[in-house]
Amino acid sequence: MSIEAVIRNRLEEGLAIEHLVIENESHMHSGPASDSHFKLTVVSDDFSGKRLVQRHQLIYGFMADRMNNPIHALAMHLFTVKEWQERGQEVMPSPTCLGGSKADH
Repeated sequence: MSIEAVIRNRLEEGLAIEHLVIENESHMHSGPASDSHFKLTVVSDDFSGKRLVQRHQLIYGFMADRMNNPIHALAMHLFTVKEWQERGQEVMPSPTCLGGSKADH
């Protein structure tokens, strides 16, 4: 099963999701291309009443055994349905990687 499929399955099993986008951004980073850098946009009312750090902790909890290997980076954009509607259903694009990996040395 691909890393993206694992992420999708765990999120869908753990949350009542209204909208989910998983982007593999590994190609934007230095070093060998692999499935290691992902960007998540998750819209769920399960985030209601939770501060941003609590939302991130929830997602990291679902991925704990996959963080650092094979997932190196996980950018998260986490919203309630109301927040998502208020922001116009858009997420800023990720910046280009500036390097800094072992592959650069």
